[in-house]
Amino acid sequence: MKVVVVSDTHMTRMAKKLPERLIEELRDADVILHAGDWMMLSVWDMLQAYAETEGVAGNNDGHDIIAKFGHRKVLDVGGVRIGLVHGHIGAGTREDTPTKAFKSFEPGSVDVIVFGHSHVPVIQRRNDVLLFNPGSPTDKRRQKQYSFGVLTIEEGALTRAEHIFYDDKN
Repeated sequence: MKVVVVSDTHMTRMAKKLPERLIEELRDADVILHAGDWMMLSVWDMLQAYAETEGVAGNNDGHDIIAKFGHRKVLDVGGVRIGLVHGHIGAGTREDTPTKAFKSFEPGSVDVIVFGHSHVPVIQRRNDVLLFNPGSPTDKRRQKQYSFGVLTIEEGALTRAEHIFYDDKN
């Protein structure tokens, strides 16, 4: 099962359309996850045209997106429990985004936590939980390249987590 993971699309402020490199991977995606900061609900329509799309709202999303997705959820994707959160909400304001995302879920409740907010690609393990931030396909901020992620799930287990990096967001 191929799961394409995006976050922080910030459309249409940072982009008017989905990048071609992302579209290449969406064409054979089984599931798409968006970790917030869609900015426009029409982004869901764009992604949903390729595969079933789930997501959460981020700190830049309006009431329509918050009402549709909420701020946090746990999904069963091919037998893998994936916690989905943007990463901007947390008790300690000085904690980094991965820590805020990690603390958003009860210990033992998820296998993977997908988050966004920082625009920084992350693959990191904490207490047997994979923390995965895809970066941003349209707003690289201080990163060298744009990015998104692909998770591969086989026989109820996550077998691969990778980032796709590219230079042109068109």
